[in-house]
Amino acid sequence: MSAPDISSQLAIDVKGLNALKRDAHGNAPGANKAVAQQFEALFLQTVLKAMRDATPHDGIFDSEQSRMFESMLDQQLAQSLATKGGGTGLAAMIEKQLSRANIDPQALGDLPLMPPPRPFPLPARPVGIPLPQTGVSSSSSSANSSSRLQSADGVVPGTRAGVQDFVDRVWPHAHEASQATGIPAHFMVAQAALETGWGKSEPRLPDGRPSYNLFGIKAGKSWSGPVVAASTTEVVDGVAQKQVEQFRVYGSYAEAFRDYANLLTSSPRYANVVGIQDASAFARGLQQAGYATDPMYAAKLTRIIGGSALRSSLLQG
Repeated sequence: MSAPDISSQLAIDVKGLNALKRDAHGNAPGANKAVAQQFEALFLQTVLKAMRDATPHDGIFDSEQSRMFESMLDQQLAQSLATKGGGTGLAAMIEKQLSRANIDPQALGDLPLMPPPRPFPLPARPVGIPLPQTGVSSSSSSANSSSRLQSADGVVPGTRAGVQDFVDRVWPHAHEASQATGIPAHFMVAQAALETGWGKSEPRLPDGRPSYNLFGIKAGKSWSGPVVAASTTEVVDGVAQKQVEQFRVYGSYAEAFRDYANLLTSSPRYANVVGIQDASAFARGLQQAGYATDPMYAAKLTRIIGGSALRSSLLQG
């Protein structure tokens, strides 16, 4: 069935408009074109009316009757413009949109007019979050720092009770080393706390025995005593790397402090550290001498020295 011809239809033909409505609602073939042309005619009629309204109406023939016939003329003119000569192109565009809307989806088969939604898998929930490392040792020095999570004053959460025990165990040996080096005893206790997590992370032998190595001192070529292998973190060119190194094993904490005091007093690199009394200067001196490569080593040590955990332990001791 071809599209109904409305070019010769009067714009006020109510019967013709009703027939067009029925064809459109019934999806009659060719109805889309007629509907589109009728819509364009209404649009053009609106344009013509706006033009008429903008024209002065003060002539001697101007009256209500003349304006009525003028409106009827505009309606028919709009009808003719929309149906003859292609109109303005608006009808063709509307017809195309109506034709798309009337397509039966079943007739499309498997045509990929709309690609299937692509799934976006959610990332797997991490099982655990790696804990930050507080101590990073130098690969070129004899010092090492273990990995541990610490609070603001360097205390591992949940181990406050163990802090006092650690300080009580090492304080007499720190006091003895202080007399040999001139370094305040609580500075050295703080460094031992940083290196071992308040005694929780000192290297241990395969059978579980302690190495008493409180300062992470490695077993270099000059060391002839027993050693223990332990994992450590070294910062090389700004990148933290896990390594397994050999560390010195002592017979007691007293021996560990004596070896630490000997390291600082006998090595020229620590000449500016021995005898220093300022906590920040002491920590910076150790880091600048290459004791550790962790860029935050001095800040962490200074924080522990001035922290409440060490201060309260010394007061109670």
